[in-house]
Amino acid sequence: MKDLIAKTFDDHASLLATTRDILLPAIEEAAQYMIECIQEGRTIFWCGNGGSAADAQHFAAELVGRFERERQAMSSIALTSDGSVMTSLSNDYGFGEVFRRQVEGLVRMGDVLVGISTSGASPNVLQAIEQANRQGAITIGLLGRQGGKIRQACRVAIVVPGDNTARIQEMHTLIGHVLCDLVERSQG
Repeated sequence: MKDLIAKTFDDHASLLATTRDILLPAIEEAAQYMIECIQEGRTIFWCGNGGSAADAQHFAAELVGRFERERQAMSSIALTSDGSVMTSLSNDYGFGEVFRRQVEGLVRMGDVLVGISTSGASPNVLQAIEQANRQGAITIGLLGRQGGKIRQACRVAIVVPGDNTARIQEMHTLIGHVLCDLVERSQG
């Protein structure tokens, strides 16, 4: 058991070092778009499935509430948060439409949509990114593995270079915290 625990920590540390070295420019670019979005009075939207849905809600809450500093609330919405909308869209249009349809109704030009997918292959996240692109939003993918189809669809792809879902999710949490911190610091 101790060997398995140690290996998990070692795998995390190894991916952390690789992620930092490779993704610094993409994280900085994404943060700049997010900062501009908030400074222009626009909204940062988030979406994902499963653990990524939880991350979407977590990061939206960090911006609306606070990450580490007292400041004015920022406009940020997780498209995973409204159970009535999610279930009605799933029932009436199919689960592939749950984010795209919300993007169609809520996202405006200059807003930011962050799609989170450890595989980069979530069809409903891809559809949301494509819809946001059509509407003139800035699209960011917080992805894993090779980034899948979503990588090609977003303006900024932050692709964690790993294959283990849990380790990718751990990096997503750290990257999300870095993004929230940078946005929050920009607000003064």
